Amino acid sequence: MNITIEALSDDKLYEAIQIWNVVVDDGEAFPQMEFLDKDTGNVFFNQQSYTGVAFDKETNEVVGLYILHPNNVGRCGHICNASYAIKKERRGQHIGELLVKHCMKKARELGFQILQFNAVVKSNTAALALYKKLGFVQLGVIPKGFMLKDGTYEDIIVHYIDLKNIQSF
Repeated sequence: MNITIEALSDDKLYEAIQIWNVVVDDGEAFPQMEFLDKDTGNVFFNQQSYTGVAFDKETNEVVGLYILHPNNVGRCGHICNASYAIKKERRGQHIGELLVKHCMKKARELGFQILQFNAVVKSNTAALALYKKLGFVQLGVIPKGFMLKDGTYEDIIVHYIDLKNIQSF
């Protein structure tokens, strides 16, 4: 497996949209409920500070992506936020770790000082383990902060990491 991460390009847009929409449809991680199409996906991904796409250099298959953007504005504009999506068939292959590390480096390059996750769903154990491994700090639990696809609610856990203090990857 030879994974490379680079900025989203037009030739990878369709695959990125498909991966994103699967996570939205699963209803277990992203707050979005609407699917992206070519037009809305192009607008959405281009509105981000950065959209990174992971692809297998041997097959040119898109295997994951992330979006990076400010978490707030003005006096809190130094804090960024990100979301990650891995192709369902490629989960468990450490692609998420590559994406998060790349995202942290890119965030620093863009001048962000803190990366904050507002809503890590408590049942997303793979993400929770990865963020712990990478040194993210759990700030607290928001009870029933995320509505699952079936209409029930799940707790969310807010995380952050100070990008100035992370080691280079």
